[in-house]
Amino acid sequence: MNLEPLRTRPFSQVDVFTDMPYRGNPLAVVVDAEGLTTDQMQHFANWTNLSETTFLLPPRDPAADYRVRIFTGSEEFPFAGHPTLGSAHAWLEAGGVPKQAGVLVQECGAGLVKVKHDGGRLAFAAPPLTRFGPVDAATLEQLAAGLRLPRTALLDASWLVNGPQWIGVLLESGEQVLGLEPDLAALGDLKVGVIGPHEPGAGVDFEVRTFIPGDAMVEDPVTGSFNAGAAQWLMGSGRAPEQYVAAQGTVLGRAGRIHVKQQDGDVWVGGNTVTCIQGTVRL
Repeated sequence: MNLEPLRTRPFSQVDVFTDMPYRGNPLAVVVDAEGLTTDQMQHFANWTNLSETTFLLPPRDPAADYRVRIFTGSEEFPFAGHPTLGSAHAWLEAGGVPKQAGVLVQECGAGLVKVKHDGGRLAFAAPPLTRFGPVDAATLEQLAAGLRLPRTALLDASWLVNGPQWIGVLLESGEQVLGLEPDLAALGDLKVGVIGPHEPGAGVDFEVRTFIPGDAMVEDPVTGSFNAGAAQWLMGSGRAPEQYVAAQGTVLGRAGRIHVKQQDGDVWVGGNTVTCIQGTVRL
């Protein structure tokens, strides 16, 4: 591919779902991506070698403040959670002013997503689930084998698709989630999120781990889209309160914290965001 002519563009690398730099999930943001082709965006996202890279553009929808395109190293996503918060952080830091005070509107492949300040952190309104419901028996057996658990240890499992094709698995406890030693090859091409409750007084309410297929199955440090789907699933079934905090990335040495709240008909998924790198990129 041909990247010429190169332009100098503002660039940030933001750590998301943490107030401690280098303890969350990093996101690369090209703050001004006008003129870039899809191939150029995909090539650069592959080069950054991060889970996601985003590209900010003028909105097409007059209700939106900006448009974002979200890429992994190999594909474009219509929506993802930590890229939504990190992109909003970078847009505001670059001087963006929302059309509506207190709420900015992001345009992405999944439509319009509201983002607001909530208790000093950014939070996005969870998009609707486009696929929701139980998984079939064969997939349950594959999940159990991949997680190296007896089938009975999976208290529930559900499709939680809001862009990424998540399957959520509920376990009995956060300690059980932390103790998982999955057979990643056995999970195949399944995109799996596992969640379990902690005992009162643990400091957080739930523990989360997510496993993402690609060239090789990897564990994601902190995952906004899965937590958004899991919140809708567990709140809707009465297994989670209307406000809670989940931890993720613990076994990877991260300190991700996802703040979830149901309010005014929306489920808001929030987290702190910290700029770790800021400058320009030639692209």
